[in-house]
Amino acid sequence: MTRPFRFGVVAPIRTDLPTWLDRVRRIADSGYSTLLMPDVAQWQPAPGPTLATAAAITELRVGTWVYASPLRPAWMTAWEAHSLSVLTGGRFEMGIGTGRPGMEDELREKGLPIIPPNKRLAQIRETVKALRDLDGPDLRTPVAMAVRGPKAQALAADVADTVTFAQMPNESRVEVTRLAREFRADVELALGVPVIGDTVAPFMAPPDTDPAALRAVDSLAILPDDPAAAAEEIQRRREEIGFSYFVFGADFAERFAPVVAELAGR
Repeated sequence: MTRPFRFGVVAPIRTDLPTWLDRVRRIADSGYSTLLMPDVAQWQPAPGPTLATAAAITELRVGTWVYASPLRPAWMTAWEAHSLSVLTGGRFEMGIGTGRPGMEDELREKGLPIIPPNKRLAQIRETVKALRDLDGPDLRTPVAMAVRGPKAQALAADVADTVTFAQMPNESRVEVTRLAREFRADVELALGVPVIGDTVAPFMAPPDTDPAALRAVDSLAILPDDPAAAAEEIQRRREEIGFSYFVFGADFAERFAPVVAELAGR
């Protein structure tokens, strides 16, 4: 099934608050669907209150991109997600994953238990179950999962509404296309695009990411900086692979506003 296009923006607070609020309003006015927050304590205020603030001043959907499940108990994540759904009138989307590479060091620094990778998926399942229990029969908080291996894909097929594939450094279009085509579930496929032209979005990819290397392998992690060429490539990625939800860094939001105006909802 061909799903309509929608577009999200990862927009952590990197400026003073009034400047960030102005950016959020401009993102909303440009037709983007969703404002998204990473889950890294060193970068910004906590996702929950930050997203609630954005939802209070716009009609945007808001979401986490993505909660790192080892950082908090499952019930706490579920409670916060349910609360955001209630407070935003159903405009919150819970993105969740097993955590970034090197997560163990962060857990040690915070004095948190080290959850082995083979138990993190069980924690995600527990989180989604608790969320569904809290939502009850009258509310359903959408769940987005970042996945890679077959066990994560199987869980996502069971519990997620949206799936994005964790891309490896300099991974080719061919490999990510294979992952998407082998994923057997009727869900929305999302693609985070951290690089536009020669610019790497902060907080979406390592700062030493090499755009030339991505172009050399025809990576899906990069789009051309010309909006017309980008719009053509985005349509190709839906037609050939199935991606319909595209996520950019906030620094590209205004430049790609014409792409959103042309494609969103189609």
